[in-house]
Amino acid sequence: MGIFDRFKDHARSKGKDMSDTAERDVNKGTGDKYTGQVDDAQQRIEGATGLGGDRPDRPDRPDQR
Repeated sequence: MGIFDRFKDHARSKGKDMSDTAERDVNKGTGDKYTGQVDDAQQRIEGATGLGGDRPDRPDRPDQR
């Protein structure tokens, strides 16, 4: 594993940690009143930013090589 792969994995890990912390803080601030909506929003944001661990990495596009 190259240094850039390690950096990418570390950045993903930190981003996921920050996302989880934000979710906890929002749920705490709202008294857990909107946990379903907050969880849905978190999953959408993680999916859009590539932080979601539920799907494999997208393959490289041929035009970016």
